[in-house]
Amino acid sequence: MGDRNTSSLLQEIARRLKALRESQQRTLQEVYDATGIHIARIEARRQNVTLATLAALCQYYHTSLSDFLLDIEQVADTSFPSEKPDA
Repeated sequence: MGDRNTSSLLQEIARRLKALRESQQRTLQEVYDATGIHIARIEARRQNVTLATLAALCQYYHTSLSDFLLDIEQVADTSFPSEKPDA
């Protein structure tokens, strides 16, 4: 995956996390106090997010990891090229 695709993916993850937080009317401080995760750094894309951190945040927001990631490749335009069969 190229840098552009990775950047798009991280941007979409950050956007979705912020939307979840705001939809539940949680402050950055409330998320940090409950999880120990500096969500502000992730939302601002100053810190990459690990799968474990993403799973913990999804649990905090009462959403499944699969629902959170649903269609993310299409939205973030990070689809992998299809493999060509050997001729």
